Amino acid sequence: MPATRLMPTDEAADLIELTREICHKELAPKVDESERKHLFPKATFRTLGAAGLLSLPYPEEFGGGGQPYEVYLQVVEEIASAWMSVAVGVSVHSLTAYPVATFGTDAQKAALLPGMLSGEQLGAYCLSEPLAGSDIASMTTRATPTGDGSYSLKGTKAWISHAGHADYYTTFARTADTGSKGLSTFVVPADAAGLAFAAPERKMGLHGDPVAQVMFDGVVVDGARRIGEEGQGMMMALSALDSGRLGIAAGATGLAQAALDQAATYANERHQFGRPIASNQGLAFLLADMEAAVTSARATYLHAARLKDAGRPFSKEAAVAKLVATDAAMKVTTDAVQVLGGAGYTEDFPLERYLREAKVTQIFEGTNQIQRLVISRHVLAG
Repeated sequence: MPATRLMPTDEAADLIELTREICHKELAPKVDESERKHLFPKATFRTLGAAGLLSLPYPEEFGGGGQPYEVYLQVVEEIASAWMSVAVGVSVHSLTAYPVATFGTDAQKAALLPGMLSGEQLGAYCLSEPLAGSDIASMTTRATPTGDGSYSLKGTKAWISHAGHADYYTTFARTADTGSKGLSTFVVPADAAGLAFAAPERKMGLHGDPVAQVMFDGVVVDGARRIGEEGQGMMMALSALDSGRLGIAAGATGLAQAALDQAATYANERHQFGRPIASNQGLAFLLADMEAAVTSARATYLHAARLKDAGRPFSKEAAVAKLVATDAAMKVTTDAVQVLGGAGYTEDFPLERYLREAKVTQIFEGTNQIQRLVISRHVLAG
C-alpha cells in the first residue's frame, strides 16, 4: 500500500494522487516488458511531461511547477515505486535544468528553460568521464574558444543516462588548466555536429535507463550556451549534485517501499504448515525492520528537502539522505527476496529486478564511500 504522506498543501496532495494514478495506469503495465527488452521509455517521459511532472521544482514563469523540493521528491518516490528507471530519468532531467535555473542569466533562462521544462524535451547530464568519476577535477574534456564567441568541445563523457535519446546535454568541460577552478558549464543541443554516442553499457539493472559514453569531436557551442562565467563549472556541479543526491534518495526509498509491499503481500498469502508465513515471528520481525529502514530513509530525504526549501545549507543532509536511503534500498530488496524464498529468486516476481536496481543507487551521484567522506568533513569542521 502507498505510504501515508503529510502534504504541505492540497495542491501537493493532488499532485501525489495524480502521480499514483499515472503510475498505476501508464507505468506499471509497461515496466516488466520494457525492462526485459531494454526499451527506452520515451513515450512515458512524454506522458509525465504532459502532466507537468518533469518540471515541478522550477519557477512557473518558465513553465515549471513552482513546487517545493519536498513535494517534487515525493513524486519521484512514487514513480520509483512503479518504475525505477523512469524515476532515475526524472531525477537526471531535473539535474540538467539546474545550472540554467540557478546560475543562468535572465536571457539564458528565457531562451532555454521553457524548452527544458515544457515536458517535450529530455536532458542528459554530462559530468563523469572514463577516468574522472568521483574525482571531478581530473576531467579532460576541453572547451576551446574559437575566436568568434563560440567554443569547440573535445573529449569523452561516460555513464551518461539518456545518451543518444536526449534533446540537450548539460556538459562540464575544462576551459583552463587550473584544476577544479578551470571547469565551465555548457548546454549542448543534441543536433550539434560532432556529437556521437557509444553503444549502451551492458548493465545488471535499470535496463530502461540506457547509459553510454558521449563523444565530443570538435562540437561547436555558441558562447550564449555557456552557463555562468568560465571557471564556475565545479561549483555548479557540486551544487547540483546536492540536489541530485536527494533525487536518488527519494528513488531508492520508492524502490524499497515497492519491495516491502511485495514481501508483505506474499507473506500474508503464502501458507506453510497450515498458516500464513507472516504469522512466524522471525519473518514478521524481518518485515518490521524493513519498514523501519524505509521510514528512516524517507525521513532523511524529507528533512534535507525542507532545509533546501527554507534556503538553508543542506549538503551534509543530502549526503546523509543518499547514504541512508540507498543502503536501505539494498538491504530491503535483499530481505524481500529472502521473504519469498525460491520464488524471490525467479523472474516471476519483480524482486530480483528490484535487487539489481538497488545496487547502483549506492554507486551513482557519488558512491556511498564519497557520501561518508562528505559527511565526515562536515562533522569534523564543527
